[in-house]
Amino acid sequence: MFSVDLNSDLGESFGTYVLGHDRDVMKSISSANIACGFHAGDPQVMLKTVEEAVNSNVAVGAHPGYPDLMGFGRRNMACSADEVYAYCLYQVGAIQAACKARRASLQHVKPHGAMYNQAAKDLSLAEAIAQAVKDAGDDLILLGLANSSFEKAANKLDVPFAIEAFADRAYQADGSLVPRKQPGAVIHDIEIAAKRVIKMVTEGAIEAIDGTTIHLRPHSICLHGDTPSAVAMAASIRETLLKEGIAIRSIREVLRA
Repeated sequence: MFSVDLNSDLGESFGTYVLGHDRDVMKSISSANIACGFHAGDPQVMLKTVEEAVNSNVAVGAHPGYPDLMGFGRRNMACSADEVYAYCLYQVGAIQAACKARRASLQHVKPHGAMYNQAAKDLSLAEAIAQAVKDAGDDLILLGLANSSFEKAANKLDVPFAIEAFADRAYQADGSLVPRKQPGAVIHDIEIAAKRVIKMVTEGAIEAIDGTTIHLRPHSICLHGDTPSAVAMAASIRETLLKEGIAIRSIREVLRA
């Protein structure tokens, strides 16, 4: 029997600025990646999102990014490996404290935006992130792009690793994501997204934007929570998976299966 986790990037509001559809998306997922205050989020938003995850029986993950609030962490930065390590350790610690206060446990760490994309291709950055995950303790899982530097770094440092794929993002032939500024980078058709997810989970394959077949079998599927169709897409994908007999479980449960 196939099983997969559904994750979403949440807790990205800041102060009086509200972003995303957290409460509604939370109904369809099994793991939440919560912003830690660098690219988005703030202490109150973090704590509130952890609370909502606990109340929704959703596993909690840290979503560290670059210190780029104005750019939402999507702008590349020339940070050293030591800086990336410190940034990640600091942000993971913030979420760990919030989890402890609400009697929850932190399950995983998934880097955000530009940090994610740069580290997926730069082994030194990926190793810095994996080392931070390891040093934070609690047997945390590193969640990252399939066939990327994340997987190599996790294996080298003996860090639990979960393969992530994206329901609503187009892939390039090398397995990386199509940059958001390019046409077709984000998939808005709910039916197409659902079919892509089923194929990834059951066949271990996805079609790149140029028609190339990429081989990957994800442990977790990312459903973005800040797009116009986010709530409907999350609900549809969850319903489609269940109809196909695919169990939806947290990342740790999928890895243990």
